[in-house]
Amino acid sequence: MRFQLLGPLALADGPDAVVLQPSKPANLLAALLLNANSTVSAEYLQRAVWGEEQPATARAALQTCVLRLRRLFAKHGVTGTAIEAVPGGYRITAEPPTLDLLGFRDQVRRAAGLDRDPEAELHALRDALALWQGALLANVRSEVLHRDEVPRLAEERLRAVERVCDLLLGLGRCGEALVDLWTATRVYPGHERFHEQLIEALYRTGRQSQALAEYRRVKGFLLEELGVDPSPSLRRLELSILRGEDLGSAGPDASRVIRGETVPLPAAAAAPTSSVAVPVTTPAAAVPAGGVSAVAPAGGAALAPAAVSGVGPVPAVPHFTGRTAEAAALAARLTEPAAAGPEDHRPLTVLVSGAPGIGKSALVQHVARLVRDAFPAGQLLVRMTRADGEPRAADEVAAEVALALRESGEGRALLILDDVVDADQVRPLLPPVSADGPEPAVVVTSRMGLGGLIATHGGWVQRLTAFTDAESYALLLATLGAERVEAEPRAAHQLTSLCGHFPAALRILTARLLTRPGLRLADAVDWLGDDPLARLTLTDSPDHSVTGLFDRALDRLDPRLSEAFTHLAQGPPELLADRGPEDEGPVPEAVREQLADAGLLEDGPPGPYRIHDLLRAHVRRTARIRDRRTEKV
Repeated sequence: MRFQLLGPLALADGPDAVVLQPSKPANLLAALLLNANSTVSAEYLQRAVWGEEQPATARAALQTCVLRLRRLFAKHGVTGTAIEAVPGGYRITAEPPTLDLLGFRDQVRRAAGLDRDPEAELHALRDALALWQGALLANVRSEVLHRDEVPRLAEERLRAVERVCDLLLGLGRCGEALVDLWTATRVYPGHERFHEQLIEALYRTGRQSQALAEYRRVKGFLLEELGVDPSPSLRRLELSILRGEDLGSAGPDASRVIRGETVPLPAAAAAPTSSVAVPVTTPAAAVPAGGVSAVAPAGGAALAPAAVSGVGPVPAVPHFTGRTAEAAALAARLTEPAAAGPEDHRPLTVLVSGAPGIGKSALVQHVARLVRDAFPAGQLLVRMTRADGEPRAADEVAAEVALALRESGEGRALLILDDVVDADQVRPLLPPVSADGPEPAVVVTSRMGLGGLIATHGGWVQRLTAFTDAESYALLLATLGAERVEAEPRAAHQLTSLCGHFPAALRILTARLLTRPGLRLADAVDWLGDDPLARLTLTDSPDHSVTGLFDRALDRLDPRLSEAFTHLAQGPPELLADRGPEDEGPVPEAVREQLADAGLLEDGPPGPYRIHDLLRAHVRRTARIRDRRTEKV
């Protein structure tokens, strides 16, 4: 059991959390935890609980609040943490594992000791910031705490975010820094250092006009709201941009990839008005597995052309297993001669669709490596969503792709448009190809069916489903090794069944088993079977979890569709039928079709619709947690 302060005040046990309702005991607990391991005077606690105007019985009422908190601890099994009455007041003891605020500060101190290793320092700070779960003390109604404590804690977080952005800029990962800086500058418009970092990142990624527009925007804000001019450092930065000065390359050995080879950039490319190469950004903890994408080599071995983090070379997928028929069909489609007629002047379109985490990107990247000889002009992976899951604008992507293709060689090029959200993102990238330019083939991956795109532009569709039992077993063999798996074949098959033969779940499971080479698979079956959804997560990278994957997919839905899907997943299977239960009737087929198109329902007419067991379990579990969070102190 641990306490959460960095967001709503809550008691957490593993992935489950009980958010406390606003109350006097909640005020008291927050005041004690904010000063954990120190004596907090009774006078201060009374002000934190009741404000400056205290009742005459405040001293006795404070003791009552302490008793209520102790009963709450006992109810939720809080052990090893107690509220002690000490001379002059009260004290609560906590350690970094039991209080997120102490964990955050501990990680920040550890990061400060890694200043000679920027990558390690960045990773430590990212881990620290991941502990923040929303608005600070949103459910604590104490004017004293929000006046005296919240601004100080918010400043600690801002310093960490600022340092993260400094590290990203220093490492040349300007495109990645932009994700954090767009949000930071809008939430904290008066924080000039964030604006300075944003303008620098824009300029170093070749977006000079946007950098100058951002300077004018912040200058106007400061004059209108505060009546002051930008800081000297911001003014110097503007002057450097106007002069076209070099603020530094994206890395000490900036380079770009052409035809799969890394070559030095021309000297002219170092000028800020040109593009500066930055490393391709990929999920920090992606794990090799069949049907899931792998991480580009660390240290910037694979660099994006045209200095754009959203466009880069196609990475390899180690230990790719399964999808034999699908890979062969896709490879044949990409390498077959173009048909005669007008289609010669239109990119070949292939759509690979399916549920989130089903392995679309991995399949396409694997096949791209197999057919690389058919595309002498090179292969580009174009990320169609940002790191926060938001779709990228079609015109922005089109400009980046055009720039990258101008730098490619002669002949055909392959474009992989990865994680497309809707057809409007793709259409601007499918114009007739000019006679003197490369002839790109286009492969699209999407959770959506994109039937409208296929109707208007043609193309070939490959829709992926879960692995077969044989494919899942082969994945375990490839990642864990034959010696370990074949020693316990029955347990191995049980593990794949618990994962629902779902590639993303299998990826996470094998990653966890690889870190515990001495763990018997039979023991892992019992461990995973107790709570598969809670266990299918990487503890050092909480973003890599089955529940997180499903949550992000559901967040993309229209709220009405999300509500309909929740209803279907919580109800009996008959809800998916054409008639439905007698007392409810069917969910309209149009709704079911939209959910199937989004990859959340399997199969469909003329056969029955189905919901994957893991996805159904996730929705039901989320509903139970939501109900528990309404519990009052």
